[in-house]
Amino acid sequence: QVQLVESGGGLVQAGGSLRLSCAASGGILSSNGVGWYRQAPGKQRERVAFVGSGGITNYADSVKGRFTFSRDNAKNTVYLQMNSLKPDDTAVYFCNTMSRVALGLWGQGTQVTVSS
Repeated sequence: QVQLVESGGGLVQAGGSLRLSCAASGGILSSNGVGWYRQAPGKQRERVAFVGSGGITNYADSVKGRFTFSRDNAKNTVYLQMNSLKPDDTAVYFCNTMSRVALGLWGQGTQVTVSS
């Protein structure tokens, strides 16, 4: 069974940066329909970056201009570069594919905590 392993989270001060990584055991991250999601305490999970049809990456308004999605297909890994972090960015971050989301399959995620 394919596994997704997120890493790179941590504690950072507001204005700082982090780079999250997500590695897959298979090549499922090289296609479209891959995204980064986050879930803050007491809130619903939201999608923050998503590679849709045509390979175009869409970002949530709350992160646009600050977060950047990238990937290395040779390493079966996707990344989320997060700059100018804000306390509101505090959440558990997940990567996932559309098909896995539809099946309710999620990894453990990586915790990002931004202090003010």
